[in-house]
Amino acid sequence: MVDDRTNGVSRRKALAIGGSALSIGIAGCASGTPDDEGDGPVAVASFFTFYDFARQVAEGTSITAKNLVPTGLHGHGWEPDPSIQVDIVDADAFVHVGPDFQPWADRAIQTARDDGADTEYVNARKGIDLINLADTVEEDEQVDQGKDPHFWLDPERAKGSVDNIRDGLSRIAPDEEEQLADNAEAVKEELDVLDEEWQTLADAAERDVAFLAAHNAFEYVGQRYGLTLQPLVKNLAADDDVRPTDMQRAQDTIEANDIRNIGAAIFEPRRPAQQLRDETDVEAYYPVTPYAGTTEEWADQGWGYFDIAREINMNTFRKILEAGEPEDGFDEEWRNFE
Repeated sequence: MVDDRTNGVSRRKALAIGGSALSIGIAGCASGTPDDEGDGPVAVASFFTFYDFARQVAEGTSITAKNLVPTGLHGHGWEPDPSIQVDIVDADAFVHVGPDFQPWADRAIQTARDDGADTEYVNARKGIDLINLADTVEEDEQVDQGKDPHFWLDPERAKGSVDNIRDGLSRIAPDEEEQLADNAEAVKEELDVLDEEWQTLADAAERDVAFLAAHNAFEYVGQRYGLTLQPLVKNLAADDDVRPTDMQRAQDTIEANDIRNIGAAIFEPRRPAQQLRDETDVEAYYPVTPYAGTTEEWADQGWGYFDIAREINMNTFRKILEAGEPEDGFDEEWRNFE
């Protein structure tokens, strides 16, 4: 998206251009176009989940929420062009996932502070109790000295990020604090409903072990609902043939648990899932996502965190845990998806 507002160069943008010698072009995409931005505050987010929460908390207020991560990309592994700094410096608030999770976001915050920008920095992870990083996840994904950063997959913990976002948006729009608080409560109530739905799914499961042809971003789901989730690879960016040792471990797990259907990450390379299907007893793979991005189709339908949870993740977990049938048409659309 390109910021083409015509009211001159703002103080923040001047800082970004002068202090950081960055180009005007802005990477990423937004929740709307410049025409529908209005004159109110703008909050940009470094990760799809927290953009979506910010959008819902800001509904009915003068605040515009924007997602910096381009449609179709994974918000964790993404490395934007340096021009993204302009968008952050020019925003009233920058919603991020806390230090060490997205190095580019850490660099952007430091640069903006060095430039003297008055952007409000909203740490969605602030004060949230994290679980220890499992040995099935690479150490370079750890935050806070050995903790797993993927807390938002647990609806209960996700409520803490909604509170953090509410507080941050209230600081840039104090006159709208009451509306922001009401919206935040509504989002948290929906998270409670989603939590109950996940628990119902887990209670109905015929299996308690699921296999993911991906790295394990789902440990919070496993621990909250009493499930064992076995990932194939540790590395988020694995795109070559799976190592023989990993494939043997996968085959052993698949045989021991009589697994026929597995989960595969939408925004990660498909090769590991295809290799499992071709070289083990696995018959099909279905989509999972840690709410790290959105597709063109989902964006066109207006899907957010809750829609993706119900339409994608929960349908796949019903399939791979034998917890009932997924929604009509899901199997046809997503079985061994390309």
